[in-house]
Amino acid sequence: MPDTPHTAPIDGPHHVAIIMDGNGRWAQARGRPRLFGHQAGARRVRDVVEACPGLGIKYLTVFAFSTENWKRTQAEVAGLMSLFKRYIIKETKTLAQNGIRVRFIGDRLRLDSKLVDLMDTLEEATKGNDLVHLTIALNYGGRDEVARATKRLALDVAEGRLRPEDVDEETLPKYLDTHVLPDPDLVIRTSGEARISNFLLWQSAYSEYEFIDTLWPDFTAEELERLCRSYGARDRRFGAIPA
Repeated sequence: MPDTPHTAPIDGPHHVAIIMDGNGRWAQARGRPRLFGHQAGARRVRDVVEACPGLGIKYLTVFAFSTENWKRTQAEVAGLMSLFKRYIIKETKTLAQNGIRVRFIGDRLRLDSKLVDLMDTLEEATKGNDLVHLTIALNYGGRDEVARATKRLALDVAEGRLRPEDVDEETLPKYLDTHVLPDPDLVIRTSGEARISNFLLWQSAYSEYEFIDTLWPDFTAEELERLCRSYGARDRRFGAIPA
C-alpha cells in the first residue's frame, strides 16, 4: 500500500465511518449518468482504505446502500447491485493480500443470492486479516438494524436465555450487526448535506461528526488526514466536566 502523505504522527480516530454522498451529483455535473458517479465512488473507496494504516485508522465503515435507496429508479438500483458484484470480484484478491478484513452489515434477505454468495466469499477470504477492518453497510438502515436486534433479543427473553431484568444499555449492542466492532470515533458525511440518514444510530451516540462539502468521488487521502487531525484536537468529554 502507498504511504499516506502525512508528515507527523496523528492522535486521531481509530474507527472512522463515512456516509459516501454525492456520486450522482458529481456525475451529473459532468454530463454523465448517475452510475458513472457510483463507479468513481467505488474507486475512491480503495484510495481511502489504502490511506487508513498511515493515519492510524484500524476500522473503516462505509455506507454503500441504505434501506431507503430501494426507492431510486429501477435502473439505478440494478446498476448499483451490478457494481457491488463487480467490485467484490475485482477487489477480493487485493483486499485479501493487503491485510484488509471485510465485513458486511445490513439485512441480506432482500439481496439476490449471487450477491450474497460473493459477500460471503469475500468475508471468508479476508477473515484472517487484521491491518484494517473494512465494514460495508449494504441494504443497511439504523432503525432496521435496531428493530432486527430487538427481535433477536425478545426471542432470547421469550425462550428463557435472557432475563428481562438483565436487559440494559449494554445488552442491545450484543445483538446489533456491529457487535464485534468498536463504536465509531468519527463520522464523516460528504457532499454538503448535514444529516445522518439513518446510519449507525445507536453506535454513533458519542461520535464526532464532520459534514463537508466535497463530493465523495473528489474525497482524497489528504482531506481524510485533515479531518483526522481536526478530530485529534477536539476535547471529547462524553458528558463529563473536565477536572
